[in-house]
Amino acid sequence: MIFEQVRKLLVENLGVSEDEVKLESNIQDDLDADSLDIVEIVMSVEETFGVSVEEEHIQNVKTVQDLVSYIEAKK
Repeated sequence: MIFEQVRKLLVENLGVSEDEVKLESNIQDDLDADSLDIVEIVMSVEETFGVSVEEEHIQNVKTVQDLVSYIEAKK
């Protein structure tokens, strides 16, 4: 499932626990990701899922659900 893979990426990149990563979690506010973290997450998503993440779409991704939905739409 895409959510499980995204959760794993966020845990690895942000050093948060799996329990903290929920679909409704805000990546910046709840998981304390800064702009550098976002870049690293995007690179991990591109590598893991084989999708290209356009820069203008990154700003629309606020929650884990947004990220999962974006990946599902690109696959």
